[in-house]
Amino acid sequence: MDKSQTRPESPSATDFNCQNDQVHHQSIVIPTRFIAIEDSFKRKEHSWFISSQIPTDLTIQVEEVSFKVHKYPFASKCGYLSRLEFQPTKSDFGYDIRVENFPGGSETFETILKFCYGLPVDLNPNNLAPLRCASEYLEMTEELDDGNLISKTEAFLTFVVLSSWKDTITVLKACETLSPWAENIQIVRRCCDSIAWKASRENIAEEAIDEGWWFDEVTTLRIDHFMRIITSIKAKGTRPEIIGKCIMHYAERWMPSMDEELEGIRGHGHVKSDLHFSILSRSKEDGGLGHGKEQKAIIESLVSLLPPQNEAVSCKFLSKMLRMAMMYSATRALISELERRVGIMLEHATVNDLLIPRYKIIDQGKLMNSPEECTMHDIDVVPRIVEYFLMHEQQQQQKTRKSNVSKLLDNYLAEVARDPYLSVIEFQVLAELLPESARTCDDGLYRAIDIYLKTHPSLPEHDRRRLCKTMNCEKLSLDACTHAAQNDRLPLRTVVQVLFSEQVKMRQVMQEKETAASGNNSEQEGNNSSTDMEIKTLKSELENVKKKMRELQSDYSELQQDYERLSNKHKHTSGWSYGWRKIKKSFQIKGDRDETGEEQQRPKPASSRGSFRRRQSIS
Repeated sequence: MDKSQTRPESPSATDFNCQNDQVHHQSIVIPTRFIAIEDSFKRKEHSWFISSQIPTDLTIQVEEVSFKVHKYPFASKCGYLSRLEFQPTKSDFGYDIRVENFPGGSETFETILKFCYGLPVDLNPNNLAPLRCASEYLEMTEELDDGNLISKTEAFLTFVVLSSWKDTITVLKACETLSPWAENIQIVRRCCDSIAWKASRENIAEEAIDEGWWFDEVTTLRIDHFMRIITSIKAKGTRPEIIGKCIMHYAERWMPSMDEELEGIRGHGHVKSDLHFSILSRSKEDGGLGHGKEQKAIIESLVSLLPPQNEAVSCKFLSKMLRMAMMYSATRALISELERRVGIMLEHATVNDLLIPRYKIIDQGKLMNSPEECTMHDIDVVPRIVEYFLMHEQQQQQKTRKSNVSKLLDNYLAEVARDPYLSVIEFQVLAELLPESARTCDDGLYRAIDIYLKTHPSLPEHDRRRLCKTMNCEKLSLDACTHAAQNDRLPLRTVVQVLFSEQVKMRQVMQEKETAASGNNSEQEGNNSSTDMEIKTLKSELENVKKKMRELQSDYSELQQDYERLSNKHKHTSGWSYGWRKIKKSFQIKGDRDETGEEQQRPKPASSRGSFRRRQSIS
C-alpha cells in the first residue's frame, strides 16, 4: 500500500505557511485564518490539544504536560521526530512519545508547536535562548524546511541581540538554565565575547567607573558566566583597578552577609554566641550546606579573578574575603593567598580588618568541634599575615612601613587583650611578631598589657613578669612611665624598672630645661620685662621638675629599703636578697631588665607602695 494512503489527512505545512502575510507600516498583519488556528489551541490543566475536524494522532509528553497534536506538521520540521520509529499504543490518541530534558520546558515546546503549525513566532531576548536550544534539540534544520527555526533564531541572535548590550545580558541570563545546550551551540561564548568587547572599549570603561551601570548589568550574571566575561576583559588589557572594582561590586551583590554579619563583630563578650547563632540561622534558612557550597564557589572564583596588582582592590575587601573564606571552609591554598595579599597591604589595614572571629564548624545545622574555652577571635591568622608582610618588606628593602604596622598591632593587641580566654603565651607571641626595632615607642604595648592585666586579675606573679618582659621600659614616654609607676597591677620588679627609666627621663627633661633657660638668659639679657617673665616661667617649670624628681627618688628609696628588709628577713628561705642586689646593681649600670633568682609571689607590705599616687588605668 502506498504510504500516502496510510498517512492521516492532517493540515499540511503549506496550508499554514505565512506567504499571505501583509506588511503595513513595518507591522505584521496576522490573517484571520491564523487567528482561528491559534484559537483552536486549548490547554486544560496538564493537557494541550488542538480542536480541529482532523483528529490528532500523536501524543508528546514534555515535563508534566501532554501535547495531543498532528504528526505531519510536527515531523515535517523536526528531524528528531522524523527519525523516530513510532510504536502504536493502546490509547485513543495514536502514538506516544516522551521527550526528556527538553530545553526550555513545556512552555518553549508549546511555542515550537505553534511554529510547526505555521503561526508566526515573536522572537525576543527572553525567549531566544530556549528556542535556539530547543530547535537544536529537535533538529529543525534547513534541509527539512526553508526558514526553519534554527536559521531564524541564529539570524536574530547575530544581527539583533549581539548588537545590543542589554539584550546580550538578557540572553546570557536565560542561558543559566539551558546547560549544556547553550554551551554546546556557542551562545554563551558569543554573548560573553560581545559583552567583554563592549566593556573593554575605553569610552565604556571610563563611563563604567563614573556611573556604575556596567557593573550593575554584569554582576547580575551567574558566577561562571561572570568569570568568562572578566577573563575575556582582562585579556583585552583593561586596567586592573576597573577589574577590581567590578569584582568588589559582584561580591557585594552576591554576598551581602559580608557587611551584615562581619561588620560590627568586635571583641565583646556577647558577640561570640550571637555570631554562631546567626551563622546557624542563615544555614537553616538557605537550605543548609547547599548555600554554603554556593558561597564557597563564589569566593574561590572571585579570588582566582583578582588582578595581581596591589592597587586593584582594597585591603578592607581582601580582609572581608578572608573572613568569608574561613567561614565557609575554603581551601587552604586560597586562604593562604588572601593572607599573603592582606600582608602585602598591611600598612593600609585597620584593627577591624584583623579582628577575624573564630567560627564554629557547622554540619547540617549543628555546631560541631567547638571547645568552650577558646578565643573569640582567630589569633592564628595574624602571625601568618605579619610574616607575609615581613617577607615582602625584606624583598622590597623597605623599613619605613614597620612603625605604622607596629601601631596597628599594638591597637590589635589592646582589642584581643579583653578576651578572657587569651593566654599569656598567645599574647606574648602576638606582641613579639615584629622585631624590637620596629617600635620607636612602647606606649601602645604598655596599654595592651595593662588591659590584659585588668581583664585577668588573678594572673600569677610569674605570668605577670613574663608578660611585662615583652615591653621595653626605656621606650616608654614620660607620661606612660608616670602612670606605670603608680599601677598596682604591674609586678614590683617592673615598677622598679619603670621608676629608674622615669628618673633618667626626668633628668633629661631637667637638663633640657636648664639649657633652654640658660640660653634664653644669655640671649635676652637687658631686654624688656616680658622676656623676664618668660625666664621666670622656665625657672618655675624647672623647680617643678626637680620637685617631682625628689618625690620619685623618695619612692625609689622606700622600695629599696622594703626589699632590703624582706631580703634580711627571708635570707635563709628565698633568693630575694640576691635578686634585689642584682636588680640594684643593674640599675646603677644601665637599667638592665633581666630577671634572676627564684620566682615567688609578689609580697604586699603595707608600706611598700603606700606613697604612690593612685591613678585609673589608661585603658
